[in-house]
Amino acid sequence: MDISTTTWSIIGGAISLIFGIVVAVFPKILNYLVAAFFIIAGIAGIIYALVI
Repeated sequence: MDISTTTWSIIGGAISLIFGIVVAVFPKILNYLVAAFFIIAGIAGIIYALVI
C-alpha cells in the first residue's frame, strides 16, 4: 500500500473522530459542519474537474 494512501486514511479517520466528538458535545454545530463539508467537497470537485 502506498504511504500517501495510508497517511490520508489516518488523517481522514482522525478528522472524522474529532468531528464526531465535537458534534456529540455541541449538537447545534452539526449544521455548520455539514455546510463546511459540502463547501469543501464542492470546491474539491470543481478543482478536480478543471485539472483533469
